[in-house]
Amino acid sequence: MFYREVGQYKTSYAADQALLPILQDRIGIAVILLIAFVAVPLTASNFALDSVLIPILVLSLAATGLNLLTGYTGLLSLGTGGFMGVGAFACYKLTTFFPNVNIIFLILCSGFFAAAIGTVFGLPSLRIKGFYLAVATLAAQFFLSWCFIRIPWLYNYNISASIEVPTKTMFGLAVTGPTASSVTRYLIVLSIVAALVLMAANLMRGRIGRTWMAVRDMDLAAELIGIRLYQTKLLAFAVSSFYCGVAGAMMVFLWLGNAESESFNINQSFLILFMVIIGGLGSLLGSFLGAALIWGLPIVLRHAPDYLGLHIRSATVDQSTFVILGVLIIFFLIVEPHGLARLWQIGKQKLRVWPFPY
Repeated sequence: MFYREVGQYKTSYAADQALLPILQDRIGIAVILLIAFVAVPLTASNFALDSVLIPILVLSLAATGLNLLTGYTGLLSLGTGGFMGVGAFACYKLTTFFPNVNIIFLILCSGFFAAAIGTVFGLPSLRIKGFYLAVATLAAQFFLSWCFIRIPWLYNYNISASIEVPTKTMFGLAVTGPTASSVTRYLIVLSIVAALVLMAANLMRGRIGRTWMAVRDMDLAAELIGIRLYQTKLLAFAVSSFYCGVAGAMMVFLWLGNAESESFNINQSFLILFMVIIGGLGSLLGSFLGAALIWGLPIVLRHAPDYLGLHIRSATVDQSTFVILGVLIIFFLIVEPHGLARLWQIGKQKLRVWPFPY
């Protein structure tokens, strides 16, 4: 009886449609947030924060943005890396033009620039879909990558052609730059990700989320019942690009500290897509599970043999990572298309009837 909602009756429609209608879910989320905001900053090392937790949170937000577009609306995109780059370079230019403005506000504002670019490249989505839409977004990825290299104004004409993050303070603490502590950057990233994911969860439970899912299931039927396909698809591109843009800005300013155009190439787009596929299409939880698995897998493969007294070359670890990821992608596409999130749902179903057979 680990997980039972029997007897938790609802007396109103609003209570039944709450974000977390089951008591065990509310307790679980509260415990997770308490651990993330209190226990982790007090116990985790700088390596764990800088190399594991912050990257997972940033990539989870980018995967959430792609999941809103691909998983919930059914529009395939291969331009995620480019939209993340738009957010990063936009935030860099905003810090140049407005050096005294709060960096968190600038990071969030950079998402709107990415949303505008995403809307422009989402214009073909009404006429084409599927593979052809993927090709169109792939063209957007290549075009944006070209802009990041060939337009020196974007990186302030730096000789290295890279983004150099300035030191920014908030309440007397450095939040960006080389003097910013790992704990401070982790808490800021965690707060932004938690707020945006909460917004996405409520968005999917409302009218906009239902229209996106209707378009995903059958766009012709959605149009017949009065859903405006053009506005719906463009809104999905805008919101998705906003999340990716914020993730790109955090990637540079709160994780890496500096970045070049190669940080937002096609490999980054495929990496985010793989996170969504393995984690689970149409699931916010799947975005976190996919990011944790894909980012954590090479770390485990690199350090686990050391505890066993084995020595494995870095090249072998990289090759093994690609092989394992390829096998996992094929496995989930064939056996469980809804990814790790579906496996978690199955586990919850098992707990509902435990200890009785299912």
